[in-house]
Amino acid sequence: MEQLRREAMEYDVVIVGAGPAGLSAAIRLKQIDPQLSVCILEKGSEVGAHILSGAVIDPVALNELIPDWKQRGAPLNTPVTEDRFYILGPSGALRLPNALMPPLMNNHGNYAVSLGNVCRWLAQQAEASGVEIYPGFACSEVLYREDGSVKGVVAGVMGIAKDGTKKPDYQPGMELLGKYVLIAEGVRGSLAKEIIAKYNLSEGREPQKFGLGMKELWEVLPENHRQGQVTHTMGWPLGARTGGGAFMYHLEDNLVSIGLVVHLNYQNPHLFPYMEFQRFKHHPVIEPVLKGGRRIAYGARAITEGGFQSVPKLYFPGGALIGCSAGFVNVPRIKGSHNAMKTGMMAAEAAAAALAAGRSGDELREYEEAYESSWVYEDLKRVKNVKPMWSKLGLAGGLALGGLDMWLNQLFGFGLGTWKHGKPDYAALKPAGQAKPIDYPKPDGVISFDRLTNVAFSGTSHEEDEPVHLRLRNPEVPIGENLPVYDEPAQRYCPAGVYEVVMENGKPPRFQINHQNCVHCKTCDIKDPAQNITWVAPQGGEGPNYPNM
Repeated sequence: MEQLRREAMEYDVVIVGAGPAGLSAAIRLKQIDPQLSVCILEKGSEVGAHILSGAVIDPVALNELIPDWKQRGAPLNTPVTEDRFYILGPSGALRLPNALMPPLMNNHGNYAVSLGNVCRWLAQQAEASGVEIYPGFACSEVLYREDGSVKGVVAGVMGIAKDGTKKPDYQPGMELLGKYVLIAEGVRGSLAKEIIAKYNLSEGREPQKFGLGMKELWEVLPENHRQGQVTHTMGWPLGARTGGGAFMYHLEDNLVSIGLVVHLNYQNPHLFPYMEFQRFKHHPVIEPVLKGGRRIAYGARAITEGGFQSVPKLYFPGGALIGCSAGFVNVPRIKGSHNAMKTGMMAAEAAAAALAAGRSGDELREYEEAYESSWVYEDLKRVKNVKPMWSKLGLAGGLALGGLDMWLNQLFGFGLGTWKHGKPDYAALKPAGQAKPIDYPKPDGVISFDRLTNVAFSGTSHEEDEPVHLRLRNPEVPIGENLPVYDEPAQRYCPAGVYEVVMENGKPPRFQINHQNCVHCKTCDIKDPAQNITWVAPQGGEGPNYPNM
């Protein structure tokens, strides 16, 4: 057997992922000790290429990390000037008075941004302080020491053909070794998934919960643009029992970001999240804003929604989970970037202190202790019941009781106990025969679009001749089990049209994976009822190339 030989590079800290958490961790490490060697590995073709968020950002963590961010030109150009909350029906809307909303829902002092551009700016700050950032380097393997601790990762494997053979441009990748390794892959990252399972980091926690967020960026007519206006909606088109909500944020330069989040614990396998998003845009509150404008980008990604009850143990031998690899999204606020940044900073402080004490490769318990006494912990604790209440009671009951719970926390510092999430999202589906089919209107090509047309606006790209990065544990399950029981929901829950059930005359149905369409949202890894699909990172630089998302 051929012995694989790779070059190795050693650092004090290796960070996987150049999102808000990873970049903040790197900057904080260099602030504490400029002599520390720090590298960030990013699977996107550039920093920001795979970043997708609404986003309205709370600058609380940025204020701590880089107090003079305004003077340094951070791209937070649109302060929120107006908050709107609606409950939608099929043809009308009820606007909720802002005074009824708990203060934490107020976006005064926050900014409507492109999170991708914020990360690009953070990367500039990191590199200026001496951090090495390697975009286009997908991490495919965790490396372990003999004592079982994490010692690094393999990154940059390239040039493997679909049949597993090595092409002429084959690169075996490099070993990036760190005294500590911080995992900042974002939602449902493949390395985080492995590490959480290996070290039982979710033991004693509630199952992690997820949503699917889909977003388009539009350039609208100047007369339809209200810079700084932020709108959130609940209700239609999802109905009373399916959790989720929508957003519309007016940015600078006549840009509007619009999106829909569908909670992935939905029960009806006929639900088609992408088509729910498309018909949402035809609502009378929304369509007039978009009319006459043009869509310029599309993307999708999963969101961690378990919150307080689902945060795993944050440290493991040799490193820590930061940002959405652990899941710090405040669901009612639809915000997680501030918490991701702060957790990156806290992990950096724990790692820097350990290194200064001559430690390496051990457990950064101080990071979890810092989290438990931080404002991130309080941010999640006071909204911990909103998601499970919505899941168990539906829109009306969840909104009423969740609102009461938030007000009690606001006024008195306690709420209605701690509700549990229950079963994981993949176990929520009913058999297709027990659920009502849903008839979706055909996209008009002006306001609403078919999936494949929109995927072209994500800039996604993958090599044809490479191993499919969406792996089936058992290739018989999609047609043999999922199709007869659930009408194979993968053909609907994927927002990029990756999965098809192909019916050809006179032939049995077959399951087709169009991996080149994948926008790396990870929904399939989360929602497949048989847990038969595993998402792994393809070779570096592939996937979406999001502009200004």
